Amino acid sequence: MILRPTYLEKISAYSDTPFVKVLSGVRRSGKSTILKMVAGKLRERGIDEERILTYSFDSLEHENIKTAKSLYDELKGPLSKGGKTYLLLDEIQEVEDWEKAVNSFMADFDVDIYVTGSNSRMMSSEISTYLTGRYISFRILPLSFEEYLIFRKQYGTESHLYTEFARYMRFGGFPAIHLQEYALDEAYTIVKDIYNSTIFTDIVKRSQIRKVDQLERIVQFAFDNIGRTFSAAAISKYLKSENRAIDNETVYNYLSKLENAFILHRCSRYDIGGKEILKTQEKFFVCDPAMRYSVLGYTSDSVAAMLENIVYLELLRRGYDVYIGHVPGGEIDFVARRQENKLYIQIAQKSDRIETEEREYGRLLHIRDNYPKYVLRMDEFAGGNHEGIKTMHVADFLLSGGY
Repeated sequence: MILRPTYLEKISAYSDTPFVKVLSGVRRSGKSTILKMVAGKLRERGIDEERILTYSFDSLEHENIKTAKSLYDELKGPLSKGGKTYLLLDEIQEVEDWEKAVNSFMADFDVDIYVTGSNSRMMSSEISTYLTGRYISFRILPLSFEEYLIFRKQYGTESHLYTEFARYMRFGGFPAIHLQEYALDEAYTIVKDIYNSTIFTDIVKRSQIRKVDQLERIVQFAFDNIGRTFSAAAISKYLKSENRAIDNETVYNYLSKLENAFILHRCSRYDIGGKEILKTQEKFFVCDPAMRYSVLGYTSDSVAAMLENIVYLELLRRGYDVYIGHVPGGEIDFVARRQENKLYIQIAQKSDRIETEEREYGRLLHIRDNYPKYVLRMDEFAGGNHEGIKTMHVADFLLSGGY
């Protein structure tokens, strides 16, 4: 088992605090494995085995636990009488109203609780009713490029850094496809299964959606327009052109369900001059590049969008709130904010034309503040500094810890 120290350190910082640790994210992103790492960390601290209780609710072993009451009745007996008990509850969304039981455990016993889940029941808006002010949420994403390289060193054959980055763009970061050397079509078969199980279990089945073909067409539209701004009206118009009538409200509803299942991430626009978030023409990014390719197939014209997607996900991992920067006459690819810190980022697949140079650097130069500004590229070149703007290969940026 390869450790993922970034998540482990963040989660461990809240160990033995009066907060439920909620690990949420798309299926197969590594939540269950991270939960095992948490258990291992507890053992390293000398916590007795009988005080570490682990339950996986997608296992037949616990299929009798379906409600908050049955969860409470089942677990209250084994709780330690001689000290704090550590409860690690995997895929907790399988238990109806699980928040009620967890809240009761917190009130009635000396416990430290960690839970994982993969669907909308794990979103902050869903759990706040019973756990208001009593939980910390951790969004678990597929492997970062840095983590991918660790897996490659353990299970594969490493090559030149930029070659590995090109491979990472195609294979993505789901841990399961990096535990051995898979061919690309084999890897996409695994990822397509993750996609199907998410769509049909976490969305169609739970929400009782009857028009599955509509949902899948919206997914395909969103995947095909990664890196472009669009609205629900644009999707509605597109579907009507295919004789599939659908109203804007239904489109928004489907997009929200895809977000809640962690397949899509919504990125709003931010007016840099007016310092306000704009409510129209958002972008959506996919949870992992391999998911897009497993559904739509790979095309060379998708590379620029996937570069944006990878950088966006990395900024989320680093704890930034990420926006599209709106400036007069154009956009900044990303404005990333974290407390008092801010970054501006432009991304170019390559920069071999004067027009591209002027567009990427010019927009950043018009921003009159002293926050770091980057132009990230994928072509091989000597990095540098242009009037205070740092130019880097995307791979180098992803591995740098200074932002």
